Amino acid sequence: MDIAGEDGKQQPHLVLAHKLFLLSHHDVDDLAKVDLRADVLAAVKSDDMASLYESLAADGVLEMDAALLAEMRARIDEEIRKLDEKIADAEENLGESEVREAHLAKSLYFIRVGEKEKALEQLKVTEGKTVAVGQKMDLVFYTLQIGFFYMDFDLISKSIDKAKNLFEEGGDWERKNRLKVYEGLYCMATRNFKKAASLFLDSISTFTTYELFTYDTFIFYTVLTSVISLDRVSLKQKVVDAPEILAVIGKVPHLSEFLNSLYNCQYKSFFIAFSGLTEQIKLDRYLQPHFRYYMREVRTVVYSQFLESYKSVTMEAMAAAFGVTVDFIDQELSRFIAAGKLHCKIDKVAGVLETNRPDARNAFYQATIKQGDFLLNRIQKLSRVIDL
Repeated sequence: MDIAGEDGKQQPHLVLAHKLFLLSHHDVDDLAKVDLRADVLAAVKSDDMASLYESLAADGVLEMDAALLAEMRARIDEEIRKLDEKIADAEENLGESEVREAHLAKSLYFIRVGEKEKALEQLKVTEGKTVAVGQKMDLVFYTLQIGFFYMDFDLISKSIDKAKNLFEEGGDWERKNRLKVYEGLYCMATRNFKKAASLFLDSISTFTTYELFTYDTFIFYTVLTSVISLDRVSLKQKVVDAPEILAVIGKVPHLSEFLNSLYNCQYKSFFIAFSGLTEQIKLDRYLQPHFRYYMREVRTVVYSQFLESYKSVTMEAMAAAFGVTVDFIDQELSRFIAAGKLHCKIDKVAGVLETNRPDARNAFYQATIKQGDFLLNRIQKLSRVIDL
């Protein structure tokens, strides 16, 4: 089982997890689901994933074949028996390194057959037999892959913390860089897009985590998270002009137009590219839960950028810039203004938008007043205590 993605391929169980996600997605048509169901069954049979097969059959995703389930259970029992014999032989006749390898083999087998709890328990046993920090880190990466398969964010978070503690004892830069991508994926999947963007951007030139996803997908995630997290200057320096991104951005449909039309203020082209990207976002198992949130954040960014150029602008001019109707812009901006996302007001009689964003000096003044009020309240409370 490859953990470092050295062969440039995604970890098979993460491929399977994506197909299971698509099988449950209402936007995937029935014909595509026939092929997906066949692929899932083939993967389950190939790795003897008996527990997963049982669960999928109970949920109606696959048809139950009692004979097939019995065959898989029998093969699992036989393989575990052999692995236990190798562990016993290593403990009796061989050295510590061989004992560790025998325990690791059992851990990897439990991962392969999809026995989550047994795999985690066996990984702990293997860790107890492990001395080198690098090897301990590899065990954490296995645990993280289990976490991403099951979308177990508690397990992922604890494993990332564990990895960071291990790095305090040592560890090489290659593994540290790989952990950044794992943490970035976790942040993106839990809606911390700003931190995800920072971690992804730090990893652009050192990316090796092909077990998680392809480099093209990594760039897709990097651009999406950066657009709603960086200011224009940073976006230009770190994303728009980044050689690593320029080399592959054209391979992802609509992504180049999405990024460049936003930066170049070509709003009509931006909306067209953005609508083309929505399908990819909806069909991504890490991004789909945040689809509506991301749609709102992107629109906040682009509307704010447009309005920053004006003290006032007609609704008609803004609608024309975005290639939409005046009614659409009216409804959109009304929602965003009410939510406090945009600093402007609508004069519906004149059909004009007037910006009223607070400047930095005013913001500093308001903050100073608040701090002064807080300090006065504290002094008053203290004086009452002293008087008593």
